[in-house]
Amino acid sequence: MPGAIVVGGGIAGCLTAVALRRLGWDVEVAEARPADADELGSFLTLQSNGLAAMRALGVLDVVLPLGFPTPVMDLWSASGRRLGSMPLGPPLDDGSPARTVRRGDLYRVLREAAVTAGARVTTGRRCTGVVETGARVVVTFADGSTAAADLVVGADGVRSAVRPAVSGRNPGARYLPLLNLGGFSAGVAPDLAAPPGRMQMMFGRRAFFGWATAPDGATWWFANVPRRVEPAPGELAAVPSAVWRAELAALLADDSGPAARIVAATPGDLGAWATYDLPRVPVWRGRRTVLVGDAVHAASPSSGQGAAMAAEDALALARCLRDVPDEALAVYEGLRRRRVERVVAAGRRTSSSKAAGPLGRAVRDAVMPHVLRRIGPDGGLGWVFAHRNDWEEPVAADAVPRR
Repeated sequence: MPGAIVVGGGIAGCLTAVALRRLGWDVEVAEARPADADELGSFLTLQSNGLAAMRALGVLDVVLPLGFPTPVMDLWSASGRRLGSMPLGPPLDDGSPARTVRRGDLYRVLREAAVTAGARVTTGRRCTGVVETGARVVVTFADGSTAAADLVVGADGVRSAVRPAVSGRNPGARYLPLLNLGGFSAGVAPDLAAPPGRMQMMFGRRAFFGWATAPDGATWWFANVPRRVEPAPGELAAVPSAVWRAELAALLADDSGPAARIVAATPGDLGAWATYDLPRVPVWRGRRTVLVGDAVHAASPSSGQGAAMAAEDALALARCLRDVPDEALAVYEGLRRRRVERVVAAGRRTSSSKAAGPLGRAVRDAVMPHVLRRIGPDGGLGWVFAHRNDWEEPVAADAVPRR
């Protein structure tokens, strides 16, 4: 049977491993981080197109028990004015709506799904290089060991070690001038709770803040803090939690609503991470090497589509390997490129609106209610949410790019 090494054991890597195992491939997943790596304060919302792709891959049953449904988003100004609301995509045909989950929980169940499917998953194994040699691809790891396979899939994120091996012309990550912080409060006052099933988003004067209340009463929140200069490596990790708490308290102090009190009610450590995306990556593949997920089209978290795009990639790649094996990597890129580049562009625009200056904030807050009233029930993102491909659906012959 053919064999693959999937570099990266996050969402994209584990879903790709599940998909390749369904084809009968021998699959090894090599994850750089240790098994107990913590996703501090991090969560995401899975919208309908991502849920549909996970259903096609056969993992939706382990994902739906996580988190809680959040089908609607309410938008607020810093003064407490409600700007409007929009759906986070229509539900699936079985009624399953958008769902907010802890990133660490999603990693765990998808890794378990990959192992259950028969993939071998190792952690603490960092890729340092990839070389195509004839009919095989050789991966070198930081401990000096190597492994060879028929196919290598780079699913190792925005700082991908596989991407340079595909083409030295591929760009690096592009810094977006926002820092991210997040957490899970406990035991907050009832007046801080968001309505069930509704994600709250506030365009604050000096920071963007989002929150939702889980069924157990805990409030899940995140903050986007404008930071013009890209942090140096290790800079954010060195900042004590008390400093982040003080900075958030100052940034949120003049905003209406519960943001400052939610942060104050959050126990434990707080940490920050920078926001990046990838500009257009000109080369996605070699002869036996291919990129998926954030390794080839990282979008700002503001897009809400990172996990969904990873699921769609895994599904598309496996279907191409099954149906057009001789040109699978080219067809996969042809099927995916235009869509993901549109998603990256949309995420960048959304990030920019979060870091608007005083004049930009005034214009945004004045215009947004009218825009929200005019867009359709899909929130104006129907082209994103409506994407569907079933596992059984064959890749059409005319999907093969003309030479």
